[in-house]
Amino acid sequence: MSGLYIHIPFCASRCIYCGFYSTVSAKKKDERLSIEEQYVNALCHEMELRAEKDNSISGERTTLSTIYLGGGTPSQLSFQSLRKIFQTIEKVFHIGLEWDRESNTCSTTTPIEITMECNPDDVTEAFAQNLRSLPINRISMGAQTFSDERLKFLHRRHTANEVETAVKRLRNVNIKNISVDLMFGFPNETLEEWKEDIERLLALDIEHISAYSLMYEEGTPLYRLLQAGKVKEMDDELYRQMYDTLIDRLSEAGYEQYEISNFAKLQAQSSNFKVQTSKFKPQSSNFKVKSPFRSQHNSSYWHNVPYIGIGASAHSYGNGKRSWNVSDTKAYITAIQEDKLPTEEEIIDADTHYNDMIMTALRTCEGINLTTLSAEYRTYLMRLAQPSIEQGLLKEDDGWLRLTRNGIYVSDSVMSDLMKV
Repeated sequence: MSGLYIHIPFCASRCIYCGFYSTVSAKKKDERLSIEEQYVNALCHEMELRAEKDNSISGERTTLSTIYLGGGTPSQLSFQSLRKIFQTIEKVFHIGLEWDRESNTCSTTTPIEITMECNPDDVTEAFAQNLRSLPINRISMGAQTFSDERLKFLHRRHTANEVETAVKRLRNVNIKNISVDLMFGFPNETLEEWKEDIERLLALDIEHISAYSLMYEEGTPLYRLLQAGKVKEMDDELYRQMYDTLIDRLSEAGYEQYEISNFAKLQAQSSNFKVQTSKFKPQSSNFKVKSPFRSQHNSSYWHNVPYIGIGASAHSYGNGKRSWNVSDTKAYITAIQEDKLPTEEEIIDADTHYNDMIMTALRTCEGINLTTLSAEYRTYLMRLAQPSIEQGLLKEDDGWLRLTRNGIYVSDSVMSDLMKV
């Protein structure tokens, strides 16, 4: 089983904080459609090339556990392009698509999570209706904030009201799993303003929330503003207050914190049963209630499940190797047209695999399953973890090593101390 990630690099405009590989779409419609057609053809052919290579090794087609269309902005693609992508997925991987021509709907015979990232202002009435013709059952949208002033600062295209309208339109076409991204820590943002953003988001009654602080990544316009002294990062105390507010309010609203930045709604329980939502308090995995709305695709990534990356700059992992495609759309298209995979790869040795596990599994509320480690690595890990355990930043419980609530705030430092160097 593998996850499938398809990277769509096109954006109508570039947000000032974005460090992902993306390209701004051409302004002329004919030129934009030509590039889109070439790129989608390349995506589909890359899937065919990879399938030929993998099938020659295993002798059978890869079974997919999840599908994720990310970017960039996948909702910038035409529905003709999106249908072609899914038709190729069906041909190459066989996910059992069932097309109902009469109702113009599509589903999979075996239910799997199929996510597409959307910009809120792309979700028009026509867009929402067209979604019915695709097997997509989960939408991820970047709201970032419900302040139009802060959205303008980020160079986002949508308005706060368009987020709410998009959710209503998606509900009307029976999308029952919606995730929304929210940011905190804007220059001059107050704690009260952050609380207002949280309440606006909760009013949407969505299934999943990803929330994180504004990042100043080197090479972005936002980072250059910081270097020029035109904006200032929030101080550590305000960061902690905002993050504490987020965790406590979402817990109160019935969301499970299952990863440092991710929260999933828990289903309603019996009135006699009070849910213990995760605040990264150590709990036995035998009785911890899990939300059915956890991102299955991202959870697979955090828990060492192989994944296939298709498209410019996409990464793949599995069979003891990690690979990545060239981060250039034109170079990517040219290589695929020549039946070449524009890929570099590295072998993952035991130490690298251990370090990857530290950086991914420790982000989750379950943490690291110590029983999966060899005696050598388990001994090494617990020796390095001991100071953090004594400081109350980590806790070992029932064969699992987890971050505590206090450990989350210094998680980068804790993880760094556990790395094999």
